[in-house]
Amino acid sequence: MNRVILDRSKDSEQDCVQFLLDLIAIRSMSSDEGAAIDRIKQEMEKLGYDEITIDPMGNILGRVGNGPVIIALDAHVDTVDVGDPSLWDMDPFEAVIKDDVIYGRGAGDMKGSLAAITYGGALAKELGLIDGVTLYVTGTVQEEDCDGLCWQYIVKEDKLRPDCVVIAEPTNLNIHRGQRGRMEMEVHTKGLSSHGAMPERGVNAIYKISPIISDIEKLNDGLRDDPFLGKGTITISHIRSTSPSLNAVADSATIHIDRRLTAGETPESAVAEIEHLESFRRAEAKVVVPEYDTRSYTGLIYPTPKIYPTWLLEEDHYAVQAGAECYQQLFGSRPKIDRWNFSTNGVATMGLLGIPTIGFGPANEIYAHSPQDQCPVDHLSKAIAFYAAFPQAFMQKKEEVD
Repeated sequence: MNRVILDRSKDSEQDCVQFLLDLIAIRSMSSDEGAAIDRIKQEMEKLGYDEITIDPMGNILGRVGNGPVIIALDAHVDTVDVGDPSLWDMDPFEAVIKDDVIYGRGAGDMKGSLAAITYGGALAKELGLIDGVTLYVTGTVQEEDCDGLCWQYIVKEDKLRPDCVVIAEPTNLNIHRGQRGRMEMEVHTKGLSSHGAMPERGVNAIYKISPIISDIEKLNDGLRDDPFLGKGTITISHIRSTSPSLNAVADSATIHIDRRLTAGETPESAVAEIEHLESFRRAEAKVVVPEYDTRSYTGLIYPTPKIYPTWLLEEDHYAVQAGAECYQQLFGSRPKIDRWNFSTNGVATMGLLGIPTIGFGPANEIYAHSPQDQCPVDHLSKAIAFYAAFPQAFMQKKEEVD
């Protein structure tokens, strides 16, 4: 059967490539994924999915099979924007294939994965590999803005809770079992405005926040490290201030913080680190965790704090071992078991909700969000084969522990 799976996945490679090219041509930044969702629905209909649902948030859920064990293959539909167009060698929305690599915005992060799971789900149905399984292929929204929000909605509101989720973010065809978490924080200082010609009559909020900025830079060096997930990090990603005019003393200042959380760190400990800075106390500053409350393309608002938990599945967990054995049976070697550097929807599926979650996807994460966004063509057929074969591998491993 493994030979059949590989042969059929190779047969579908060019159709999958064309689907990917179509998706790249559709701009789909966060909260603007509607046209791409429509294109995915069209492809799922062509491929004979049993049921296709677009939920109120705008996520598309394609189903094949109707067994008691529920597995989801997940890829987000949205991409980041282009940035400086002059840094691209081509139009980022007119994909180019060069030396068997597809280039364009979203090729690797993660429309290549989206195309592969769509064809993987169809192949699983075609070859009868969904015995005892309900397999969902999910194209999820707003991940780039708020990782995991889509899965909070799917589980809590759509009432779909899989037994396992495969996050198809780029892994370079390795098996991933975790990632650092992240959170966002804002630090605010208050000042007193006065005319710029008489600054001594005011209190400059920018000056009050400047020592905090320096201390946060130093704080990064001493954060906890983990041998598998890596080091916790902190960086300031944005600064803004207010004043009555450009010739007045600033009466408020705010810095926006990106904090990556490794094993053993918590949102509470990260906030406390800021609050314990002498410069923070001296400035009588305030730290807050902002809330994400942006409308989806359907108009739905589903607010959540900007906290995205660290998650890690043990290497001997049956979901990880199912992925490893599936890979070995298909490709004749053991896969590398690794983790992501960036954040994924796993912050919700595993981090918040405790659903066993692994990662497997085409392309390499090092090209994500860059003008070299790319996906090798041969990664697509290999990923299709893995996605088609994984449900039965998972069923077998799960039965061993039940």
